[in-house]
Amino acid sequence: MQRDDVAREIDQLRAELRHHNYRYYVLDDPELPDSEYDRLFHRLRDLESRFPDLVTADSPTRRVGGEAIPAFATVKHEIPMLSLDNVFSAEEFTDFDRRARDRLGDLLGQGADLLSPPQITYCCEPKLDGLAISLVYEDGVLMRAATRGDGVTGEDITHNVRTIKNVPLRLQGETVPRLLEVRGEVVMPKAGFLRLNEQAAARGDKTFANPRNAAAGSLRQLDPRIAAQRPLEFYAYSVVRCDGLKPEPSQYGLLQQVRQLSFRISGEIRRGEGTEFVQAFYRDIQARRDSLPYEIDGVVIKVDALRFQQELGFVSRAPRWATAYKFPAQEAITKLLAVHFQVGRTGALTPVARLEPVSVGGVTVSNATLHNFDEIERMDVRIGDSIVIYRAGDVIPKIVRVLADRRPAGTTPLPLPAHCPVCGSDIERPEDEAIARCSGGLFCPAQQKEALKHFVSRRAMDVEGLGDKWIEQLVDLALIKTSADLFCLKKEDLLPLERMGEKLADNLLRAIDRSRATTLPRFLYALGIREVGEATALNIARHFGTLDAIMAADESALMQVVDVGPVVAESIATFFRQPHNLEVIAKLRERGVHWPDLEAQGLREQPLAGQTWVLTGSLGTMSRDQAKEKLQQLGAKVAGSVSKKTHCVVAGEAAGSKLADAEKFGVTVIDEAALLNVLSSHGM
Repeated sequence: MQRDDVAREIDQLRAELRHHNYRYYVLDDPELPDSEYDRLFHRLRDLESRFPDLVTADSPTRRVGGEAIPAFATVKHEIPMLSLDNVFSAEEFTDFDRRARDRLGDLLGQGADLLSPPQITYCCEPKLDGLAISLVYEDGVLMRAATRGDGVTGEDITHNVRTIKNVPLRLQGETVPRLLEVRGEVVMPKAGFLRLNEQAAARGDKTFANPRNAAAGSLRQLDPRIAAQRPLEFYAYSVVRCDGLKPEPSQYGLLQQVRQLSFRISGEIRRGEGTEFVQAFYRDIQARRDSLPYEIDGVVIKVDALRFQQELGFVSRAPRWATAYKFPAQEAITKLLAVHFQVGRTGALTPVARLEPVSVGGVTVSNATLHNFDEIERMDVRIGDSIVIYRAGDVIPKIVRVLADRRPAGTTPLPLPAHCPVCGSDIERPEDEAIARCSGGLFCPAQQKEALKHFVSRRAMDVEGLGDKWIEQLVDLALIKTSADLFCLKKEDLLPLERMGEKLADNLLRAIDRSRATTLPRFLYALGIREVGEATALNIARHFGTLDAIMAADESALMQVVDVGPVVAESIATFFRQPHNLEVIAKLRERGVHWPDLEAQGLREQPLAGQTWVLTGSLGTMSRDQAKEKLQQLGAKVAGSVSKKTHCVVAGEAAGSKLADAEKFGVTVIDEAALLNVLSSHGM
């Protein structure tokens, strides 16, 4: 490669990296996934190492991030906020460890076995995916908070950081330092991020691409009232200045000391000796990544002894005593080859993107969801586009953005199909809805299969053992078309099915027979009426008491039911106006499906109406589903997580983290005996 060619490539890489630094650090609107940015950065660093005479002081490899945005006051960091170098494999970390041991030399001392080299003790923690900030305290009082910025100067965001509930405004502890500068990461927990996006979508506002963007965008608000409404958290990970506090000799000890001053640190921090410990820590955190409450993209490994850190020192942009051990990328760039449409139980069309195969998070991905046609229009995604996809754990990969600047010439917007890809019926899309639907109803084979799978599911008619594969075979062989046909099946119908034996056929027939006896709420839910979930089905059944009363109700009568609005009422009334639906219900009753009528409660007030309850742990006298159903019959909403709006938490055996959440929010906690008293006092 000629020197002139190298110089041109270096100039091009620098220009690209400066552009993406500006998008990432200043605008909080990155165009590239981290993996692509890392590739460009490592290519530039490799070229500069081979041609050192081409290195310039303003190269992206010699500084961190972008410039402070002009809307905030500029803050100069007394000690630069440097970033970390990365390693991506066990071999690369072993090289990092070898270089550190070589530099420390005799300071490490001798190992217990003269044939074994002495090991470095490392302090390890998750690499939080948020926004790095610096907090300065004087005489124990928070005086300033600043972003990293370009590493030398950042932005003053004190007004916003003061609104973060776990950032101490005044330090606690027996001894408070005269001066303290703590650095750490502001993150938005996954649960809070989902709530924030749900609220934004309900208002018709733009949603955030990921929790990191949400955290950064929240801290770059001029109005602190906006930041105060966002679920932000701060995790401390280092102390760079301290005056007036007994010094700790290790990174781990320093973090424990910081914790005593009332800073939050990660509960996953560990320390141990050598590369084997680090590899075990990496594998453990990676395995639990999806269950952690916050997003991470790797682990941070630091030499634990502070005197060793001082000896190892720094290179131009990063410490030699620490590195980020990154996980395989969860985002990647690929090309959109085609879009196909799948038809769901209610006729909803879900667009599925067919992709040029690409590795994401260690898995080869060739399909991704586009959710609905509104999403296609919002992103203006087109065949041939370069797109960024995201995958986390077992979550279905999704397209998060289009790289419009890479779009090939001649592309056109994707049209909505005019006809169902399964049955050929017309596609309908109401003006005020994002979802397009097949109009074929129960005549569409795709809807038949999905409707039947729903009908036999555990929370509906609960036909034990009749799984998806059996349903698909039964429909494909034309043995059943509607749910009523299930109750006419004979043993000779089942035996020809693939992998079906005598005993299994007998078991399935018994399960079908047992399911004839059900409840009105379960039956309503099993019918698969659009917008009618379990809670809504229960409220409707409780309000009217009988199926005949429900079928006779018009929209205005249905809207008298708790939590039933105009859209739900229209779906229910429309369902019961369709002759083929009434025909199926009549056949189900003829074939022995039955339930006890309920006492119609109408508008009568329920004792637990307006209360939210949470169940955790196992109960001895009933299942949690049974307890949930009884609480719902008394008007309570039963949620899966605890919030400050929760009325009561019922804690059974082996109760989990919801107990800690209840304590944090000051929510009442009762045991199973107290729950039974509540239920019996209301006749349950």
